[in-house]
Amino acid sequence: MASQFGPRVETLDLDPDLNPDHVAPADAMPFADKSFDVVCAFQMLEHVPYEKSLAIFAEMSRVARKGAVISLANAATCWPYSIYIPKFGILNILVPRPRVRVPQHEFDGQHYWEINKEGYPVSRVQKDLEQAGGLKVRKTYWVHECSYHRFFVFTQPQGARPFKQEKNAS
Repeated sequence: MASQFGPRVETLDLDPDLNPDHVAPADAMPFADKSFDVVCAFQMLEHVPYEKSLAIFAEMSRVARKGAVISLANAATCWPYSIYIPKFGILNILVPRPRVRVPQHEFDGQHYWEINKEGYPVSRVQKDLEQAGGLKVRKTYWVHECSYHRFFVFTQPQGARPFKQEKNAS
């Protein structure tokens, strides 16, 4: 769908019935280093054990030229509010709900782990992903319409060699 707006999009999956562009495991992508500008994984990494998710993110980082964008299941809850301010429009606010204790995670046949459950605070997950992939978190946020998804935008660290557009040899 994004390709309808200009960017070239290629998909990867283990299941050939889903008709991906490439059939391969996410922790052994069949691409050269820095093959893609940005690599994305939405609501996917929590479906594998935590250590394997870090290996997958390292592989995503290897094939990413500029960075990566991921979303993860977020066990923290919040109250969403929308406030209309004349002349400015609607302001969406997410207020985290206070907790007495952090919930433990039990494998439900789908998710091996989730951020903001016991053992997986967002600070640890962010640090582990940065170390695994060598990328730095530029931004992390919740989406107002669905706070169960927490997004992370990773970029090459400061001082890394910037992406250069190659000139066509003619």
